[in-house]
Amino acid sequence: MDQAITRSSRLLGLSGVAGIIFGIGALVWPNITLVVLVALFGAYALVSGVFTLAAGVDFTTEKPHQWVPMVLGGLAGIALGVLTFFRPGITALALVLVIAAWAIITGVFEIVAGIEMTGQVKGSWTYSLAGLLSVAFGVLVAVRPGSGALTIVWLIGFYSIVGGVMRLVFALRMRNAQPQVKAAVRSLEPVATR
Repeated sequence: MDQAITRSSRLLGLSGVAGIIFGIGALVWPNITLVVLVALFGAYALVSGVFTLAAGVDFTTEKPHQWVPMVLGGLAGIALGVLTFFRPGITALALVLVIAAWAIITGVFEIVAGIEMTGQVKGSWTYSLAGLLSVAFGVLVAVRPGSGALTIVWLIGFYSIVGGVMRLVFALRMRNAQPQVKAAVRSLEPVATR
């Protein structure tokens, strides 16, 4: 169990770091074309999806159902990344709408995962908050997909940085909560297996 928690917290932390790096890149180069930005966001979604999927898979042996939102969120990120790379002819507007949908879907899964870890991981609210931010970002972009390219770049940059920081904080708290998680799992075991 210690190894699964350690690996999962590292993978979620790497996902957070990837978001921070991508967000800083978007803010440092705001004149980047929207098509290039969307391609970079697709790469970020793919990397983040792989890390989140791997963290969720690590939890499959430890938690009976808490891995589901992480695995589904990771698969959504991988799907967006693959779509972006294999369908480069899609218009920038369509890709922006796909990004909005991805943000909403993964946000919902993060909210659910954070709620399910309440009481087991101190500060699990940060993961739910990251999910709420993701949903808000997705809705904002979906409602105004045609707003200026610079506005979209700034929104994506700030979203990536703040969401990345929240995921990183949650990963650190998850890693520090190993004793509480082990105690909670032991309390759920049947008496005969203790």
